[in-house]
Formats: sequence, C-alpha cells, structure tokens
Amino acid sequence: MKNTFKKVLSLLLAMIMAFSLASSAFANRTEFVSQSHSDIPIIRISGDGEQLVDENGEKVFHYKDFASILEKDDESEEDGNKELVESLANILLPFLIDGLLNDNWDPYYENLQAEISELFKHSLLDKDGNAQYGTGLRQSRIDQMNHIRHNDQAWYTSDGQKYYVQDRYYWRYDWRLDPYETAADFKLFIDDVMASTGSSQVGIMATCLGTNIVTSYLARYPDHAAKHIRGVGFDGSVVGGAEMLSEVISGKFNVDAAAINRVLIDCGAIGLFDVDGFINTTLEMLDRTGVLDAVIDKGRDWLYYKLVEGVTSALSLSTFYTWPNYWACVSNEDFDTAMEYVFGPEGSEKREEYAGLISKIERYDTQIRKRVPEIIKTAVDSGVHFGVISKYGFQILPICETNDLPSDQFASVGRSSFGATTGTIYKDLSDDHIASKIEAGLGKYISPDKQIDASTCLFPDNTWFIKGSSHSNWSDWEMRLLYEIASAKEQLNINNSCWPSQFVVYSYTDPDNDKWGSIEAMTTENCDTENWEADDALDNPTDKYGKIFSGLSAFLTWLIELFRMIFKF
Repeated sequence: MKNTFKKVLSLLLAMIMAFSLASSAFANRTEFVSQSHSDIPIIRISGDGEQLVDENGEKVFHYKDFASILEKDDESEEDGNKELVESLANILLPFLIDGLLNDNWDPYYENLQAEISELFKHSLLDKDGNAQYGTGLRQSRIDQMNHIRHNDQAWYTSDGQKYYVQDRYYWRYDWRLDPYETAADFKLFIDDVMASTGSSQVGIMATCLGTNIVTSYLARYPDHAAKHIRGVGFDGSVVGGAEMLSEVISGKFNVDAAAINRVLIDCGAIGLFDVDGFINTTLEMLDRTGVLDAVIDKGRDWLYYKLVEGVTSALSLSTFYTWPNYWACVSNEDFDTAMEYVFGPEGSEKREEYAGLISKIERYDTQIRKRVPEIIKTAVDSGVHFGVISKYGFQILPICETNDLPSDQFASVGRSSFGATTGTIYKDLSDDHIASKIEAGLGKYISPDKQIDASTCLFPDNTWFIKGSSHSNWSDWEMRLLYEIASAKEQLNINNSCWPSQFVVYSYTDPDNDKWGSIEAMTTENCDTENWEADDALDNPTDKYGKIFSGLSAFLTWLIELFRMIFKF
C-alpha cells in the first residue's frame, strides 16, 4: 500500500492543480443511550459506510482507506520504484509532449483516467452504471439481511406489549447504485418486515445517501408510502445537493488557504487526524501575504482554464462519478454544467460511451431531483409524518466555491434543511433581515447565533438544527429524535420533541473516549462552538492598508512559531 500511495500522490501532483474529490463522510456510529418503545418497526438506512467486496470476498478499495494507505505492504522497494516510474511516465510524457508541445491534451486525459482508475478499479461501476467484478455486499451481510427481514425482532414489555427498539431493522445496500432502482429493493424490504412482524406500518430513519433512496421510494410508490409509512426522519440530507460532490465537478473550483486551515483544525477537533500547528501558521502566512494567490493566479492563467474540464472528467470517471447515488447529490443548479464537464457536450463520444450510465443519471434528474419539494409535500399531505435535522458549525470542503457557508463539512445548512436562509461563517444574518422576521412574528425561527432563519424551510416547525455535530458524527441525540419522528403517532414538531429547542449545541468529545456527547438549548452565551475563528477583516481585507496589516501580522506570527519550533521554547 505504501507504493500505491506514492503512485497516487505522484499522479495527483502531475495534474498541475490541487484538486480533490474525496468525501469526509467518515461515519462514526454511536451507542444508543435509550431504548424507546415504538409500536411499529423502525427501518434505518444510512450512507456509504457499508463495506463492499469483490467476487472473492476481498474488500473493495474505498476512499476512507486513504487514512491507512501508508501502511507497509509486501512489495519490494525496487518494484515500488519501478511502478512509480512507469506511472509518472504514463502521465508526464503525454502532458509534456502531446500537451505542452502540440496542444493536444486528449492523451494526457486518457492516461490520467487510466492510472487513477487502476486504484479504484473494483469500486467503479461499468459504463451502464452496473456493478462489475462481482462487487457488492459481503455474503454475511446478505445472510444477515435475509434473517432480519423475515424474522420478528420485537421486544416485549413486562406486561407483554410488543415494541421495537432503535436500529433493529438496519437496511444494508450497495450505496453506489442508482437510487431510483434501489428504491424498489427498499420497498421489498419494507414489505418483508411488515409481513414478518405483522405490522401494517413502519417508520424510516435516513441519513446521508440514504435520504436519496427514501426520496426515490416516496416518488415511485406514493400510495404504498401513504398506507404503510408512519414517519420519515432525515439527518444530514443530501437530496437537495451537497456542495462537496456538486461544485467540484461543475467548474466551481476554488483554492482557499484559510478554508483549508479551518478544515484541518476541524479534523483534529473531531479526532480524524492531527496537524502540526506550524503547518496551519504557514498556510495562513502564505495566504495573507499574497504568496499563495500569486502562485495560484499564475497557474490559473497559464493552464487551469485550458485543462479544468478535461481533468475534471478524467478524475470524475476514474473515482466516484460512475456511481449514480453520488450523482444524486449534485444540486439542481449544478447538474447541467456537471454533466458537460464530466461527459462533454451533447453528441460527444463520451456521451455515447457512457450512454447507459447517463440514462440512469438523467432519469433520477427528471423523476426525483427536479421534484424533491413536491415529492416530500405529497407524502406529508397523504399523512406521512416528516422531520429534518440539519447540522453545522464546520468548514465545508475548501475547494468549493461556497466554502464560507454554514455546513456540516459535507453540505450547507441551506441544502440539508430544505431551504433555511443563512448567513456565512464571516457574517451573520443582517439586522434588517432579523428585524423584518420579528415584525412578521417569525422571530422564533432565528437561531441565537444569528446564523439561521428556519422560517424559509420547507417545514419550519419540523426542522431542527444541531451546531457542533459534523456530518461524520451521528450522535445519540440525533438518532433519538429521528426515532421519535419516525415512530410517533402524531406529527412531531419543535414544541413536542425530545430536544429542548429547535436550535441546540452539541458538545463533541474525543470519540476514542466517549461517543455520546451532550446537547443543550442554544443561547447567545454557548453558541460559539466553531473550532476556529473566521475573521473577514484578516482573511479578506478590502483595502491596501488592511492587506498590509493582515500580511505583516501573519508573517510575524509565523516567525514566532518558526523560532519556537527551532529553539523548542
């Protein structure tokens, strides 16, 4: 794996631009504190945490494996160096000879895609959007699913009443596949659970990519949902789009050193990995002194605009974008541009080559993406209870153009909440906006930190916000609320839920020691939970003197940290 890492790193460096498609959905499951007594089965569906294997039962490479990719393998150093040289030659020769000398970039794109595809080979779907190499769920998971769906999992109270606890019916699936097609399997699972338990209804708890599956189910089987679904709870929803998967393939690419720093600080705070403080200080100095901008601007003027579409396509089709369920996370406004970046214009060779995959992607676009509010409102109007949890307090992926929006690292609050109006990490909602809401009798929907206006959500009274819980953390408090939304015999709202308020703050503790954490109602005193301070005057000075002050202060701070590191004081 060590040599594989060298290969990948070298290839990425050869792309000339800093470009990343890796997701931060490191799903940490927490233990449940309570066992609520629902009278109906509750089905849980999550995102991309399920491990996939090939036909031999070997684990398929997943982007999360980058976290341990530096571990040693059995390859000799000599073999590794040979592989590295070959990989570099396959990329750099067409880049230098065909590209720079002859302005013919197609060989570079083709070799780039081929080299990166080799690493992701078994996790990629074929050009029709189907699994290949026998990849899918591990057989033990399939056996477990068959047992769950055909066996009553109920518990009983002391007086003999049947009830169902949280997480009893966990539906596992191949999260790469077309959510429109997967919805049919999900319906069968619901039918089997009802048949085995004798219940005429179930509830649904959905997180991350699972929200795409559930929305597709609601769209395809509205009558079935109206009859058999009591409640649906969404947490970390990506149905409305997730900037991290949407903007990087639609030309909204941005390099922001301050944002990179904030992401590194966030990752350290939630226990993913630690970064030396000197690195943060150096990035800040390069950003505020203008050095980084000068380098980036030079590269952008020279090659970025020439290469961005071809490189985007090559990276997309060699990593995550043969997966229709990831395409389902592309926002409505980014979709057409993303299709052109990845597959080229209508009538292109790549459009013909990937026609089967494209047909699935476009079917989801017309049947689901463009109809999301209508689909959910139809379900609610038919009697299905519905509730949403939106998370924030973290920096979104730094290469996204909209990285200054309140987010859970993966998607902005505006998207995951189905329409909340928000400020930015630099600026709160304006005083005029807040005053107009108060005058209209909607002041209760303004968060104490003045970042969120919930009155514009699709369902303002059925939407909760938790600050300080990242997309990777599905806390017990979130699961409890989802469980209540899914199982309650009446529509749960911000006034009758188990949470103390529509807006709460989560105290995230070291996941190695305590996964549970705690929540409390948000107030003006406890709402500053960010792991960093976003200073607009220093990060984005608007005049000459502001830029000089920002650069000098960052340089002096860097010098102090440098001396501390050298002289150990």
